[in-house]
Amino acid sequence: MKQYKILFSPHALNDIEQATQYYNHQQDGLGKRFASEVLKAIESIKKNPALVSVRYDDIRCIVVKKFPFMIHYAFDEKLKIVTIYAVYSTYREPLW
Repeated sequence: MKQYKILFSPHALNDIEQATQYYNHQQDGLGKRFASEVLKAIESIKKNPALVSVRYDDIRCIVVKKFPFMIHYAFDEKLKIVTIYAVYSTYREPLW
């Protein structure tokens, strides 16, 4: 099975950067653990983006294990592309 190509919106990259910085300020190495868990979730998405159901519109959300975050994404089956739109804390009210 061919893996999907991953594209990040600027917003998603900013989300990851801000959360990593936040966790690094909380405890040494915690930001690195957060980033590692995000990468694990993205690897799952690359292998099978239909793994989780549609949450709203065409957007799917996968939980980042051990952290209160969800990765919001959509995928194009024909082009084999996944677009990650946000990596959002479940504690925050969504922007949309």
